[in-house]
Amino acid sequence: MAQASQQGKAGGGLLPRILASLVMAPPVLAALYFGSPYIDILVILGLGLLAGEWAGLCLGGKREAPYWTAVAGALLALLAGRFLGLMPGLALLFISAGVASLLASRAGQGGKLLLLGGLYLPAACFAFLWIRDLPQGRELAIWIMLAVWATDSGAYAAGRLIGGPKLLPRISPKKTWAGLLGGMASAALVGLCFSFFLEGWGALLLILLGALLAIVAQAGDFLESGVKRHYGVKDASSLIPGHGGLLDRVDGLLMASLFMGALLALSNLGAVDG
Repeated sequence: MAQASQQGKAGGGLLPRILASLVMAPPVLAALYFGSPYIDILVILGLGLLAGEWAGLCLGGKREAPYWTAVAGALLALLAGRFLGLMPGLALLFISAGVASLLASRAGQGGKLLLLGGLYLPAACFAFLWIRDLPQGRELAIWIMLAVWATDSGAYAAGRLIGGPKLLPRISPKKTWAGLLGGMASAALVGLCFSFFLEGWGALLLILLGALLAIVAQAGDFLESGVKRHYGVKDASSLIPGHGGLLDRVDGLLMASLFMGALLALSNLGAVDG
């Protein structure tokens, strides 16, 4: 998701990034297409990795009580929300994130940012699964994912070709305004293409939402970049060759899913049955 991450990941090189993408994309798209239980399994496994990476950043890599509480709490909150209902999920979300944060604070570690991750990651994953369950959820989920991927590619291409003024150099020094506009244009194009598949949405709405999703995805990247910069690290982990950690790859998707989930919940857009 990150323009900066594409310009310099641990284990770098273009070939490892391409190979890793070719390996990751098919199972993700297949799970999205076929839905439950495949997408549930994928997201639950992904959340475990994401929570571990976030906790590792906040706790300096120490796998002690706050770490395992944060990971287990994130998973339990998602599972409760998914299978028991929203209110049990929310209750576990706040309790588990609060306990992990308290344990970290007492140990003199990153309690506040651990709390943020404990709330943000499960909520974003739940939102993505909730979107997939909507009447046109398969098309919506694939559109969101492709819009974020297009944002990444468009931002990278425009940033490299045009350059120019930096966007937020203190947080992510390689991102440019040209990159942001390139990402917005690419995501808008994806929205236009999906206007042929999403009944009742309309081309103009999807174009505008695509451009907006690009901004939201960039905000998700900035959030993760800010956390990494706070702790003085380049990547969330070295899990994926050429890409860093899973968090480095889905930072924009997390924020975009949370945004679209909130938007759909507050409107009747997701109620259109295709």
